Amino acid sequence: MNSPFDSTNINGMTLQNRFVRSATWEGMCDEKGCPTQKLKTFYQDLAKGQIGLIITGYTYIRPDGKQLTGKMGLYSDDYEQTFKELTQAVHQENGKIAIQLVHAGGQTTSQIAGRKPVAPSAVKVDQFPEHTEELSKDEINELVHAFGMAARRAKSYGFDAVQIHGAHGYLVNQFLSPHTNQRRDEYGGSLKNRSRFLMEVYRQIRKEVGDDYPVLIKLNGSDNLPGGLSFDDAVLVAQQLDMAGIDVIEVSSGTSASAAYKPARVKIGIPEGEAYNLDLSIGIKNRVSCPVMVVGGFRSLPVVQKAIQDYQMDYIAMARPLIREPNLIYRWTYTDQTPAKCTSCNKCFLPGLKEGGIYCVLDKGKKA
Repeated sequence: MNSPFDSTNINGMTLQNRFVRSATWEGMCDEKGCPTQKLKTFYQDLAKGQIGLIITGYTYIRPDGKQLTGKMGLYSDDYEQTFKELTQAVHQENGKIAIQLVHAGGQTTSQIAGRKPVAPSAVKVDQFPEHTEELSKDEINELVHAFGMAARRAKSYGFDAVQIHGAHGYLVNQFLSPHTNQRRDEYGGSLKNRSRFLMEVYRQIRKEVGDDYPVLIKLNGSDNLPGGLSFDDAVLVAQQLDMAGIDVIEVSSGTSASAAYKPARVKIGIPEGEAYNLDLSIGIKNRVSCPVMVVGGFRSLPVVQKAIQDYQMDYIAMARPLIREPNLIYRWTYTDQTPAKCTSCNKCFLPGLKEGGIYCVLDKGKKA
């Protein structure tokens, strides 16, 4: 029977357990997206805590894809040494680190992006701060290339894997969703067309990093939004990726406009409120052959064990609990198996905007 503490292998990358730190935003990079010493220490502490795989904060592949201040960017070779020092810091603690690649698309502002936000279509929807500018086919090709070049840099800088951010209303998800993709060319309309951009991004990344390097994706199992990506369509997208050779699918859900069903939900105080994306993950797991990772509200070890042992989840991803307790997995492995101390209040993100780095405001002694 599988255990959360099993050692596993993802396309040549060996992980010491089935726990993954899911991507979030730390607010610990400079204005050009270069990691600071604070971020290196943050990831090093996670590695010391024996999390199987660290997935970085969402990292923009082009400056106009930036969404928040302090966000990491991998669009230039100017910061090669800093990124190499970051991956080395994790490897010194026997950790593994993947970088999540993203373009915010319409979920940014002109002030931050330096231009009018771009998206599959020129629309104004609740999840977009501004009316967007429709991407031309040439611009789409340029973005595909930018994703590939970012992945190439990631591999050369020592990252153990890359993850495509195809969830939470960002650009890849915007192409997949009928709510934000109203194009009438080969990138819009049918699911085959709406998934074209994602598949081109994936193939370009594979071209740059090769078949023997782990490529993962974070995919919405549902946008939890009227007119958005549905579960049935998400399954078909997952199957396309599976057939194309994706190494792991991390299943999430929601966008910033999904009301109570956003990606990072609050008030997870009892086991019954945990694992809120598990049903979507089970549905996808039953229809693909590649490993599946589930994220969303895991706080207690029995719930983790049930997801792995009863529902055959391959990996369990968490973000907020590890902000408060970067040593959580070490604790669960060797000492104390009580639930994570995270209260799911989401207040950890406020210091990222005001102080240049997230931390648990209820446990200020753990300040990053």
